[in-house]
Amino acid sequence: MENTEKLANSKEVIAYIAERFPKCFTLEGEAKPLKIGIFQELAERLNEDPKVSKTQLRAALRQYTSSWRYLHGVKAGASRVDLDGNPCGELEQEHVDHAQKALEESKAKVRARRKEQAAKAREEGKTDAKAKKTRNNKALNRSSKPKTAKVISKPAEPKRELTADEIVVGKEVSVSMGKGNTPATIVEINKDDVRVRLVNGLQMVVKAEHLRS
Repeated sequence: MENTEKLANSKEVIAYIAERFPKCFTLEGEAKPLKIGIFQELAERLNEDPKVSKTQLRAALRQYTSSWRYLHGVKAGASRVDLDGNPCGELEQEHVDHAQKALEESKAKVRARRKEQAAKAREEGKTDAKAKKTRNNKALNRSSKPKTAKVISKPAEPKRELTADEIVVGKEVSVSMGKGNTPATIVEINKDDVRVRLVNGLQMVVKAEHLRS
């Protein structure tokens, strides 16, 4: 019996319509510009489908068309496509300009958020270092016998976090995993999520802030 359970979120809806209309939607790589008015066409095709509602379709399309890989695909000379992958005319320059502006604004927000997170991490690091120093001083004061000072080796300098402009498909990076960094190559970019391929061939999706140069 076919599973008719309603899809839970926009990510599931996008995966579903990509499966139903693979010549129009894609989950990997650069996305194709969509035909103007494709929501109506999509709603009509899936009108009797119990797994997805019009409200879900509208939200999913909004998320899909605001993703970095979709905005990258909206460029001069590219053609819009319908659900069956048929060309529906080249993009107008005003739509290309709008997409590039939206892409740059989105990247700027990500850069600002990462900068804020980095500053917060530095402040937390200073607080932890101060607390550790205080604990060490108390321990020394409690000690009645002189002890030979131990030479504490400094940890290796952490790898630098990538900037938004450095996150590009094909770039070799390190993925921060636990206490170490694992070599990988970027294969797909989508807003905060980045798909990478590890040296053993496995692929995984990570947050952009976990990437290091």
